[in-house]
Amino acid sequence: MTDAYIVGIDMIPFGRYPSRTVVDLGTEAALLALDDAGLSIRDMQALYCGNLLEAHLMVGQRILREIGLTGIPVVNAANACATGATAFREGVIAIKAGFYDLVLAVGVEQMGRGLLGGGTRADGFVEEGVLGSSTLPAIFAQIGMDHSRKYGTTFEQFAKVAVKNHHHSTMNPKAMSRRETPLEEVMSSEMISWPNTKLMCSINVDGAAAAVIASERAVRRLGLMDRAVRIRASELTSGPYTPSESALPDFNLVSQNCAQAAYERAGLGPNDLDLVELHDCFATAEIVHYENLGLCANGEAGDLIDRGETTLGGRIPVNMSGGLLSKGHPLGATGIANLYEVTLHLRGNAGSRQVHGARIGLTHVCGGTSGRGSACAVHILEKA
Repeated sequence: MTDAYIVGIDMIPFGRYPSRTVVDLGTEAALLALDDAGLSIRDMQALYCGNLLEAHLMVGQRILREIGLTGIPVVNAANACATGATAFREGVIAIKAGFYDLVLAVGVEQMGRGLLGGGTRADGFVEEGVLGSSTLPAIFAQIGMDHSRKYGTTFEQFAKVAVKNHHHSTMNPKAMSRRETPLEEVMSSEMISWPNTKLMCSINVDGAAAAVIASERAVRRLGLMDRAVRIRASELTSGPYTPSESALPDFNLVSQNCAQAAYERAGLGPNDLDLVELHDCFATAEIVHYENLGLCANGEAGDLIDRGETTLGGRIPVNMSGGLLSKGHPLGATGIANLYEVTLHLRGNAGSRQVHGARIGLTHVCGGTSGRGSACAVHILEKA
């Protein structure tokens, strides 16, 4: 089984593009990734497209119409917040299986404003006011408060996640929001769902990211090993049964299972990581995912943020891009955008936010909601 490598990757600046379409955004990202690899659509043997909100409209084929109808297979993926990472993983599997030598993966989304989630569940039950709330701010607020109940995690510790990620975003020209938010501002901003204030919630934005994935044979034939990034692990899990699943999705267990599978696949552990891009859809999510990914022991996440270990220059920098809290969270694009950030650092091209000497990085995305299930994707990348 061949190794798979990222040889081209890029993303458009995340923001709001009311005058453009999903296809416009995805096409731009695809061309950027192809340019980064020094290749064209004629070199690609398959296209994998991640898009959630227009999944039924053959977004991948429509992107291909803009950059060249070469007749290659197109696969459209939709998998909650793991949509882009799922499309990327399908490309990785095809390369490793030997079907293709070069494929293109695109993740793209146009988002509205306001809260995500809520409404009638897939099983027809309306839980608002009966089993809490199915809006995502409320779900992750409950997850945070459960962590606080178990381990004493404080409002201030959750808020420090937003301070850190907003600081990182000031060094990322492709982030939607690029400004410092002092702790007092974060804690006093509009309360959305305790303990998450408005500045502790991810931003609904439009965005697209794309990657060119290659076999080792293609990398060597094209002379791209000096810029290639090896994909050491590509794992995807769904949420197993838990007694509380009907009321609250267990994003902890699905993330733990996926991370463990990735570590085993890569032959590595959390202590081998130099940086992490994880799914900070809310500040409470980042705290619990420190533990889910094994960056610290259970109950120690609050201390980890207090000691500054997850900031630039710390023991294990997390969300150097600014994370979803600042960069933004276009659902179908997030998974590949996270891979872009880690790839920049492994190549040594992350500018003022560069994690020096980075050789191993991990990306994590997870999504879903109560009554519908969950999905989690974890990738481990290595400087070739």
